[in-house]
Amino acid sequence: MRRSGFFTFFLILGAISLVLDWYVFSGLRTLAADWQSRWRMLLTWGYLIISVGVLVTFVVSLTTSDAKQGLTHFNSWMLSIFLTFFVSKLVFVIVLSLGDFGRFVTGLAQNIGSDNKTHPYFPERRKFISELAVLLAAFPFTSFFYAMLRGKYDYRVHKHTLYFENLPEAFDGFTLTQISDIHSGSFDNAAAVQKGIDKINSLKSDLFVFTGDMVNNMAFEIEPYMGHFGQIKAPYGQYSVLGNHDYGDYIVWDSEQEKKDNLDKLKRHHKTMGYRLLLDENIAIEKNGQRIYLAGVENWGRDFKKAGNLDHALNGIDNNAFKILLSHDPTHWEDKVRYHKNPVQLTLSGHTHGAQFGIETAGFRWSPVQYRYLQWAGFAKHNNRLLYVNRGFGFLAFSGRLGIWPEITHITLRVKN
Repeated sequence: MRRSGFFTFFLILGAISLVLDWYVFSGLRTLAADWQSRWRMLLTWGYLIISVGVLVTFVVSLTTSDAKQGLTHFNSWMLSIFLTFFVSKLVFVIVLSLGDFGRFVTGLAQNIGSDNKTHPYFPERRKFISELAVLLAAFPFTSFFYAMLRGKYDYRVHKHTLYFENLPEAFDGFTLTQISDIHSGSFDNAAAVQKGIDKINSLKSDLFVFTGDMVNNMAFEIEPYMGHFGQIKAPYGQYSVLGNHDYGDYIVWDSEQEKKDNLDKLKRHHKTMGYRLLLDENIAIEKNGQRIYLAGVENWGRDFKKAGNLDHALNGIDNNAFKILLSHDPTHWEDKVRYHKNPVQLTLSGHTHGAQFGIETAGFRWSPVQYRYLQWAGFAKHNNRLLYVNRGFGFLAFSGRLGIWPEITHITLRVKN
């Protein structure tokens, strides 16, 4: 979405928010109708002042944001608080409008069955409906604040054991840890990030891989956290690829050279942290005289930057060799990797974040991101070619996570007998 389109979208959302405020205000007046005047005023006008204040502050933060910097922590927090109020208001209005519709149906029925039609078409709103609206709206309100204050650092380890027929015997039981989408420019709690690093190191995997989006836009964003992510070590190495955000495409640069210098600096940061950045290339991993191959491509996404070259990444690898591919965007697997003449047994991606919001329980999984991405979290399979989509380690724009928690993936490779 272009910057102007981004602003237009949220201005329209702001106008809708004001309409919701008017309706919520009327519902709160019903709720407090029998309260003392000062408490009724405090609830109704207090709510309106806070809600409109959040909206105005949010809009001002957007219009005054620096196009050369992107979203700051303040921008992200205001966006998150605005969305919290917006969704809560929406729930309140839905409940209240259903009650008002019931009032209208009741009034209509009373007048149809009456000769003089003196009954009001909208009988007096019952206080119970406003109380129910407040109760149900409290769920998203408190949940979103939990997502912002705790959920975004609630790291979860997803453990999987995968079986492959052509995995060399020496790699039976070989383990790897994957994280993706760090988005270091969004972090606001170094101690909480360190807890995620400690979880990664506690897994003691043979191999560590990172599948892109180290930063939001600028190389300096990772610098306060290089000491943290530089702690990650694995016996067979640490490897990484670039994601769409790493190229700095979403902010304004003074020149193309400045943009290029930023990317070059980020590449050096990968090296400083001990990560071998794979740029359309591959390396052989040897164990007891046997090999598997790890390949990595630059970002390739259906609706994003198409910099990656899969042919180059797989160059020199025999078709029968066991291969793991790091590719940031899962649409690359959907459109290219699963059909490639040189079969890749396992592709590791990220990118979607699982929208940072959704529901995952036994037998049921939902996130709004599924309406854009077919593969948005977990496994997909096509002709014995596997894709795994990591839910992301960090967060972007919305400064929180709810239901789709930050992920650390632990995979054990086994020989299929």
